[in-house]
Amino acid sequence: MSNCNAKFHRGGREASRRELVSRSLQSAQHCLEEQDFGPAYAHYLLVLNLAPELKTRVKETFQFTLFQWAEELHSLGRVQDLFNCYEQALELYPNDEVICNSMGEHLFRMGFRDEAAGYFHKAVKLNPDFADAKENFYRVANWLVERWHFIMLNDAKRNLTYLKAIEKAVRSGCNSVLDIGTGTGILSMFAKKAGASRVYACELSKTMYELARDVVAANNMEREIQLLHLKSLDIEIPEHIPERVSLVVTETVDAGLFGEGIVESLIHAWEHLLLQPKPKNQEVSAGDYGRVIPASATVFGMAVECKEIRRHHRVGMPEVAGVCLSNSVQFFSPTYAFAGSEETVEPYTTEKLSRIPGGYIPLTEPCQVMTVDFNDLQELKSLATRKPWKLSLPVTEGGILDAIVVWFVLQLDDEHALSTSPSEETCWEQAVYPVQGLLDYSVKTGDTVMMEVCCQDCYLKIQKISSVTSECGMDFSDRDNMLSLGNEAELCNALAGLQTTSKQAGSSQVCVLESTEIALLNDVPYHECFKAAMSRVLLSLNPSKDLQSMDVDGQGSGMNLQENQNKGSLDEAPDPLYILDVSEGFSILPIIAGKLGPVRAYSSVEKEEHQAALNIISEANHFPKETLEFWLSHLEEESVVLQRPKSDKLWSIIILDVIETSGLIQQEVMEKAAISRCLLHSGGKIFPQYVLVYGMLVESESLLLESAVQGTEPTLGFNIAPFINQFKVPVRVYLDLSTLPCVPLSNPTELLRLDLMNPLLNIPSREVKVQICKSGRVTAIPFWYHIHLDEDHSLNTSSESSHWKQAAVVLDEPIPVQVGDELVLDVQHHKSNISITVKR
Repeated sequence: MSNCNAKFHRGGREASRRELVSRSLQSAQHCLEEQDFGPAYAHYLLVLNLAPELKTRVKETFQFTLFQWAEELHSLGRVQDLFNCYEQALELYPNDEVICNSMGEHLFRMGFRDEAAGYFHKAVKLNPDFADAKENFYRVANWLVERWHFIMLNDAKRNLTYLKAIEKAVRSGCNSVLDIGTGTGILSMFAKKAGASRVYACELSKTMYELARDVVAANNMEREIQLLHLKSLDIEIPEHIPERVSLVVTETVDAGLFGEGIVESLIHAWEHLLLQPKPKNQEVSAGDYGRVIPASATVFGMAVECKEIRRHHRVGMPEVAGVCLSNSVQFFSPTYAFAGSEETVEPYTTEKLSRIPGGYIPLTEPCQVMTVDFNDLQELKSLATRKPWKLSLPVTEGGILDAIVVWFVLQLDDEHALSTSPSEETCWEQAVYPVQGLLDYSVKTGDTVMMEVCCQDCYLKIQKISSVTSECGMDFSDRDNMLSLGNEAELCNALAGLQTTSKQAGSSQVCVLESTEIALLNDVPYHECFKAAMSRVLLSLNPSKDLQSMDVDGQGSGMNLQENQNKGSLDEAPDPLYILDVSEGFSILPIIAGKLGPVRAYSSVEKEEHQAALNIISEANHFPKETLEFWLSHLEEESVVLQRPKSDKLWSIIILDVIETSGLIQQEVMEKAAISRCLLHSGGKIFPQYVLVYGMLVESESLLLESAVQGTEPTLGFNIAPFINQFKVPVRVYLDLSTLPCVPLSNPTELLRLDLMNPLLNIPSREVKVQICKSGRVTAIPFWYHIHLDEDHSLNTSSESSHWKQAAVVLDEPIPVQVGDELVLDVQHHKSNISITVKR
């Protein structure tokens, strides 16, 4: 009887479970129909916990519900609830690559890059063909593992020099070693290999710490090297390490020497982590005092002329495509803006001068800027408090003063040194201080370039750069007494020859642009091409005298806009045509459009400073106030940028940003094009209308070295490559094909067409046959774009004047080829990612 009752109760519970599951499924589906995603998610959660056998059946609907509910939680700022939902989902579907990838996207959006990388990496491992996860992982990998790690680990000379210096120090008696900013752990392993008895290493980045842990274990040193996931400033004795050490090794230096905080970390190390420095004139064992590798550094600098630097930091013309750039606006790049800012801004850019397009011309001899002794605590402390000092460089070659270029010699000890000079074969770039704000940039032999040098906010700063003409007769050899003049006349003459950093008297609007935005302003063919293409569309939509009389291509009547409007006011004013520019950053295309006739141009510029500059330029070009408007101020929801100009109006032209400056396709550009097509009135156009992707096969050892560690030889036998190469990405960006060390093995070939106006012409994947014209090893496929505004007006992103850089797919393994061979490329476009693989 009892067995029957038990069976009855089990059967009753099972029936109740099935009924509850059925009701919950119905409720979930009803909530989805009402777009009530929170309750729908809760119902699905209950269903899957009660009936795991339904996981496969409801998987896609559950994913959709989760993602929609997560977006709502994100918009409401309920971050913890959002992550709780994903953790619940991953308990149910622990090996679901789609949920892992979505979790990573939310983490990345909120700034948790390390954690996001883990989920993207897991998604790729679960499904190596999952394009979304691969694209996300490649993007975050660039953030987490800087590309210079690959370049430096492939620099055998640099590695060997550090190894020899560390071996010498350890064998002289330095038995306890601390590696600050260990990265992959290579310097720590050098110390252990040299015989150090106790080795400690710290790394702040979670990704690099975990990578170093794997590398150390793979080299059988996990018990001999103590890794700390800490900033060196947070290390305490005995909590983290048991003792003061006799040797600190570090390479926390950037192109400007101090930018990675080496001074601050060494001051802390000398005060808290190192043994006392060696007493002067006393013989003591090396293990009884502290020392640092590198021991010292000497910084050098010279003035240069360089067209490429100039076009990225100075606007070079008063007029662009017929638009007058008002004298009331001064454009500067961020490297100049730091001087008047309280924020800590990196005061230099970096360039590998040996590969800069167009090259450079030294205007002065290299000059010693400063030295620093890393083994002298008092000298390190005095750097931050030292008053700025003057430096003068005699001009030895006439030209245009574009920048001060800085490099250094890192003296590891009294025998071993590394140079980052532009004339050296080195993995290092040089620090570049662009010259901005002068009245005249020309210098001639005998002139003097003056500057002020200081060390503040962990940076070497070179500021107040100016030139003094040779006629002044001034003596600047004494840094502490810049002016030594005999009389008032001499002083006046000298001041007249001094090119100060103040452009003109009176109040003018300062507008700080990114260097890429300044390069865009200087891209004349870009603006002329847009002007001609916009003019064609506007004339076709409104073939009135107002448009026909405009001097569009330099061949019209020459009537200016104000005269045109005064004349047109006698007649009935035509309805304006609406133009929307949603390209990113600072753009004057709406103003160019405004000069083409009766239009209402909308700019998507966000920064108030940029809007103010555009308004000033509009006034200088005599625009009525309503000609230029800022689109984001009209939107209730800024995330929905693409919508009608007015409820009863459509756009005549929508300008989309299709190609990033880096050389990649902008994210979601095809989705934006699909929305844009619905917002155009008859005859309206999207610019560009289509894009052709071109590429060629090349042999380039440089691209291999910059993309992955090439085996154990450059790392002196240590097994590092398999671990750091997990973070390699197949596409290198920000390339200059004109100076890339490579041998072309084929002619340029059209790879793909992306049509924004006619999506039926788009093919997501295609095979392209490429003929080999030179024997060699195919290591990479550089690619670039022909951007067609229409059939007659196009832009080549690889041209000399282009503000765009190029990109390249780097092959995992080089492919040997002979003249006459034919390779088949599989080209695919997924969202904003282009993948190019060679079919064997």
